[in-house]
Amino acid sequence: MAGSSRKSTVRKRNSPAADAGDDISGGNIRHRSRHQSDNGAERSLIRIFNINIKTLLVFGILLSSVASFLIYRLVNTLEEPEMPRVVTPFPAPKLMDLPMFQGEHKESLYWGTYRPHVYFGVRARTPQSLVAGLMWIGVTEGRYSMRHICQNSDDLKTYGWIRHNGRDYGHQILVDHEMTLSTSFLKSKGSDSGYGGDWAVRIEVENDKFTPTEETPKLVHLFFYVADESENTLNLGREDMGIHGDSLLATGLHSDFGNWQLHLKSKDEFEFHHAGFRTQHIHNLSDLVQANLGVQARRYGRLRLSDTSEDSSNILVFQISARIPFTADIVFLSGILLEDSRVQERVVNLSGTLLTNHLSEKQRDFDDNFQRRFNLLDEPDSESVAVGRAALANLLGGIGYFFGQSRISFPNPFKIKHKSDFVSYWPAELYTAVPSRPFFPRGFLWDEGFHQLLIWRWDLRISLDILGHWLDLMNVDGWIPREQILGAEALSKVPEEFVLQHPTNGNPPTLFLVLRDMICSIKAKKLAATESNEIAIFLDRAFVRLDAWFKWFNTTQSGKDASSYFWHGRDGSTNRELNPKTLSSGLDDYPRASHPSGEERHLDLRCWMHLAADCMHSIVEILHSENVLGKVYGSTAKMLSDFELLNQMHFDDGHGAYFDYGNHTEKVRLSWQVVEGDNGYPSRELLREVLEKPMLRLVPHIGYVSLFPFMGRLIPPESWILEKQLDLISNRSTLWTGFGLRSLAKTSSLYMKHNTEHDPPYWRGPVWINMNYMILSALHHYSRVDGPYREKAKIIYSELRNNLIRNVVGNYRQTGYFWEQYDQKTGKGKGTRMFTGWTSLVLLIMAEDYNTC
Repeated sequence: MAGSSRKSTVRKRNSPAADAGDDISGGNIRHRSRHQSDNGAERSLIRIFNINIKTLLVFGILLSSVASFLIYRLVNTLEEPEMPRVVTPFPAPKLMDLPMFQGEHKESLYWGTYRPHVYFGVRARTPQSLVAGLMWIGVTEGRYSMRHICQNSDDLKTYGWIRHNGRDYGHQILVDHEMTLSTSFLKSKGSDSGYGGDWAVRIEVENDKFTPTEETPKLVHLFFYVADESENTLNLGREDMGIHGDSLLATGLHSDFGNWQLHLKSKDEFEFHHAGFRTQHIHNLSDLVQANLGVQARRYGRLRLSDTSEDSSNILVFQISARIPFTADIVFLSGILLEDSRVQERVVNLSGTLLTNHLSEKQRDFDDNFQRRFNLLDEPDSESVAVGRAALANLLGGIGYFFGQSRISFPNPFKIKHKSDFVSYWPAELYTAVPSRPFFPRGFLWDEGFHQLLIWRWDLRISLDILGHWLDLMNVDGWIPREQILGAEALSKVPEEFVLQHPTNGNPPTLFLVLRDMICSIKAKKLAATESNEIAIFLDRAFVRLDAWFKWFNTTQSGKDASSYFWHGRDGSTNRELNPKTLSSGLDDYPRASHPSGEERHLDLRCWMHLAADCMHSIVEILHSENVLGKVYGSTAKMLSDFELLNQMHFDDGHGAYFDYGNHTEKVRLSWQVVEGDNGYPSRELLREVLEKPMLRLVPHIGYVSLFPFMGRLIPPESWILEKQLDLISNRSTLWTGFGLRSLAKTSSLYMKHNTEHDPPYWRGPVWINMNYMILSALHHYSRVDGPYREKAKIIYSELRNNLIRNVVGNYRQTGYFWEQYDQKTGKGKGTRMFTGWTSLVLLIMAEDYNTC
């Protein structure tokens, strides 16, 4: 995964006649001066001597004023430079302003579980939202600790959504050692509700497979909170919450939906405490609560909140301490009117027996829709179906809403004191799925295309909404920051070294994967007329941005030779990496040319560009446009699919494989060397040692990159080269394992090699589901078209599919999680767990649902 542990000057598009901030007035002054000079040439020279002293004084004052103005502009330009082009938005109507994303659609998605980085959280799709969430006290290594932010160190046995429809319903199970906690979320849009409607949360706590004894904890300490990002003051409902309390927790006022109320309903006994805080830093709420508990524990010897509030608190935390088992319903009502007679009726409708009935109905609807869309009745293992449901639910439940400003790397040429080497992008919102709630709870551009392959099949409008948000992040040059770290909560989860986004670097344009899928479905007439029409409307507005995106790649990432491309951003001066990483490719440490240079040709990027060009050509056809760009994109796609040209540039006859090209030597190693340290004393460091001079050549590493022409279906079905690719895939000494295809062949000199002392292999052996999905899609294609290798492709496809499903399902059974990658030797999950981004593609593998054109 390209990003925090995965992951030249931009050639600018044609500028308008005058960019924002240009000194137009200065230009006019100069123009007038030339005009006056011409007129003066026709006048008598005698008039020059007739200028009186007064005119000279006026002229001198004018010159002095102009000089002062120019000095002022120079000084202020140094102190406050004008907004750089890199943070100028793309000058076109926003996709999110389309009518399809307004009105009922926008309101239906207003509330949601859009805080994937916490175990349970609710917020609205608005920059200054009312935010709610859940914490509880757990035990880690014999010590109490607060559960709030998703963290692998909490060591939960499992957690995640087992059902979630992406809109108004979700059910999640969390197993914390001997305690099972479940959260259910339901939205209700009633006639009396305010904007976005009402919602309810059911919290259930049970003991996991044992009966409590005197030695085991009998109490659970839950903390439900509500916070206002606008820092509006929240009002405490009742302070005397007690047994069977029919209780109002809090009230407030929000500009979007008016007066609101938060209620708690429970039939079980509980002890209640509260605390109120005033702070801008909601992401540090766990620390505030723990500090409050610590003071009270020292004072009373008990885990309890202080029952006090700071002045004008914008955060209220409610502690519920109860014996296990315990159930509580939290009900949020919006649009409360004065003397509203239906408040209690609305609370009853979203709690107790009626809430149980609503949740049961939503569960049945989810299961029915799941079966209808993915048709897994043929799966012999019913547990596989449950894992498929969890894959979809976790992906949808991991959709988040973020607002903030990306930090863009920007050199400070004058080294001005106190000036940072970055500029801030414009304030922007992003509605997006995330790869991993505990480790990557934010948007990643190259991941998102894979996410949408699944999401659009479930809910087209949600998928178009997400795609629109991403494309609206494009700047005037057609660049989109590849990693989105928006807002304080997102920033708190990212190491500083990965925060800055570099405008010279791209990311695979995987959004074209889902756009191609949609177009293929339209052509195959698989969609309802309304869905096809919505896609066409979206593409019509998106075209200008997609065109700019393609041109950004085509200019900034192009190679020396026609139809060649290379990923920018590799460090050609490093002496610490065995092979300089290519983070922008998404395949971080996958072996490339040992010595980065402008001579490189990156095979995967060439194939991504073919996908993009072909997709753009198809979009023009779908729109029935006479746009001349349609012919241009058609010609570009034809050139990039030219089989003879592809082979000339990237194919190696000896290996029967496709490779990158660049300045390369295989004789590179890491060795311990004595160097002078920063303190002047010698120290030992693991540094790169080059044992022979590199030369321009094909880079002989077989792996995922080698299969990109196969994945792109650029190899004719009758070609002997196709058989060579099938041999590489099925050969156990290269890529084949019983758990899926490994990312790098065992024969590679860099197979499972560390890139630095502390940088273990990432894309150098382990099995990744996104690439396996694309390979399976190609195998499925070649097993269905006429050709001499059809049956061979069919056999390999069937076995690879079974291996992948069996391993992902087996790991989920054993560990309770989906994983970032899988060990090529044992099949065990590796990397970060709770990775329900592109690993959720296992559902499409189960359903055998691939691109069909």
